[in-house]
Amino acid sequence: MNHIVMLLLASVSIPLALIGYLALGEGFLSRLAKNTAHRVRPWIWIAPALILLCVFLVYPTLSTALSSFKDATGDLFVGLANYKFIFTNPDTLASMKNNLLWLVFFTVGSVLFGLITAILADRVRYGGVVKTVMFMPMAISNVAAGVIWKFMYDYRPAGLPQTGTVNAVLSSVVPGFEPIAWLIQPATNNGALIFVGVWMVVGFCTVILSAGLRNISEEVLEAAKIDGATDWQTFRSITLPLLMPTVLVVATTMVINALKIFDIVYVMTNGNYNTDVIANQMYKQLFVTQHSGQASAIAIILLIAIAPVMVVNIRRYREQMGSAA
Repeated sequence: MNHIVMLLLASVSIPLALIGYLALGEGFLSRLAKNTAHRVRPWIWIAPALILLCVFLVYPTLSTALSSFKDATGDLFVGLANYKFIFTNPDTLASMKNNLLWLVFFTVGSVLFGLITAILADRVRYGGVVKTVMFMPMAISNVAAGVIWKFMYDYRPAGLPQTGTVNAVLSSVVPGFEPIAWLIQPATNNGALIFVGVWMVVGFCTVILSAGLRNISEEVLEAAKIDGATDWQTFRSITLPLLMPTVLVVATTMVINALKIFDIVYVMTNGNYNTDVIANQMYKQLFVTQHSGQASAIAIILLIAIAPVMVVNIRRYREQMGSAA
């Protein structure tokens, strides 16, 4: 009950505090010269956001970076020992290899299937329905998707009724099909997990790429048809080059998702059977082995890997917004 009361008080007091702050700020600005107030006003208005940014983003990042140079207890400095452990430990190296698989196949699969679906959906009258259905997995969490597909991939030995949908369907359709332990066999488990990730985001990619296709001038496409260009030539020489900025934005977004993938792997295999990823390793170091220094070092490595991609993504987004304006 106390938690509910505190939540209600916070929900009311925080907006009131912001309103009071802005009222005081405007009162202070009204006493300044017009030119000075004009220069100071933006800083008055964004100060709360900057404070929250520093408290909840900058400070934790700096604290994590500092912790990455300390031992498990966080008391003694160990220099680069935690980073050395990460790049020499077989488990973390295997997780990095799996992250590389996610980086390549998850990104390519998401963008490729999203592009194909966007092109095909825009050619039929019921394309909106198709995109809506494909976007529906985005309405559930990755954890829920992992639970669903864990049942879908369920395996029972040959000769027994298959409770997993995938094996049951394949056994019914393919003569002599031997049920596969999708999440256990090294030849299939990472691919099965990546497929779930693609299934989750391909609808998002479809919607974004479809919006990019609609921004391409119909006059240009009609001119290509009048000149005798085939559909493939039109797509290769006109549609794809004009759509490339949108494709790059979607691809970099998928790269970020691939680098920080965690929940699907954690729910479906917990990193067993050689399916571990770097974010899952960070979780294990922090909560299983309780080595905050190594967990912090993994977090910093993830940040360093993701930051350049985020910068590229933001620049592409600004370029698109600028061209649209």
